[in-house]
Amino acid sequence: MNVGDRHYRTIWLNDDGRSVEIIDQRWLPHDFRVEKVDTVAGIATAIRDMWVRGAPLIGVTAAYGVAMQMADDPSDAALDGVWEILHETRPTAINLRWALDEMRNVLRPLPPGQRTDAAYRRAGEIADEDVGLNRAIGVNGLEIIRGIAARKQPGEPVNILTHCNAGWLATVDYGTATAPIYLAAEAGIPVHVYVDETRPRNQGAQLTAWEMAGHGVPHTLIVDNAGGHLMQRGQIDMVIVGTDRTTADGDVCNKIGTYLKALAAADNDVPFYVALPSPTIDWTVGDGLAEIPIEQRSSDEVSLVWGKTANGEIAQVRISPETTPAANPAFDVTPARLVTGLITERGVAKASRDGLKAMFPGRG
Repeated sequence: MNVGDRHYRTIWLNDDGRSVEIIDQRWLPHDFRVEKVDTVAGIATAIRDMWVRGAPLIGVTAAYGVAMQMADDPSDAALDGVWEILHETRPTAINLRWALDEMRNVLRPLPPGQRTDAAYRRAGEIADEDVGLNRAIGVNGLEIIRGIAARKQPGEPVNILTHCNAGWLATVDYGTATAPIYLAAEAGIPVHVYVDETRPRNQGAQLTAWEMAGHGVPHTLIVDNAGGHLMQRGQIDMVIVGTDRTTADGDVCNKIGTYLKALAAADNDVPFYVALPSPTIDWTVGDGLAEIPIEQRSSDEVSLVWGKTANGEIAQVRISPETTPAANPAFDVTPARLVTGLITERGVAKASRDGLKAMFPGRG
């Protein structure tokens, strides 16, 4: 996608063939910063501290981290070691494990002397594949939006609610939940997006809203608890969210608060779609609530909030008493029964084991 008049991906390999540049998302929407990362420790920090975030982008970033390790030490011990170091940074997002497994499976059979070039080559391929997967998700989701638009009066927008950021900033490009929205806008279909702020880190307010504004998509920022109210009044036509891990049975693990949106959608007969590339499906897990590890992040993310002051300074302020403890589960699980459909690169699947196996034969 474009920032100003320049096209960006969220991560790219530098001309030196070893380091990468990333968009440091901690400072958006107030400051657009690009950071160079050239060590495994730097990659781990970027993932853990959310310089980069979103399951697909985390996976690609980790793949480049493996390549950097191979450039320093291509031994079997180093390959296993970097897998462990990077895997522990964000335990919920399955794309991280998928990318690390993919890199290790590709590199393990090779002699150490061939591993560096092969690692960078495969990391680049994973990045390119992510872009293709997301565009295909956009094409498939576009047909859903087109169908809703056809039932509306001419010029009346399709009102879409989204939660967190499943946009191009969460992937290498296009995004998952936002890909159908961008393609609909480009096709001339009137759309309007209600953007959940998405506490505690405000990825909706800071990232999704920034994306929508940059792409010229009409949008409105709302507090997290306003979605059900809007659905009751017929102001939401559909919900599209992303996911950090979806089980083989169709349970969806996504940013905390997603489950409540799904409950409200079900109660108001609003279709609830999840957009995901196939690497986000965890074929080893059936019951998402029982089996998916939920990352517990720092209480400071709840008690402290970043923002831009009146004098233009980006600052952090406390919103709760210093003596008040805070809990910060980063994700929740939406049962498959609440999901209208899973928008994948191959089509829209029913949120069930049978539905996913039919869409991806030979898996599950």
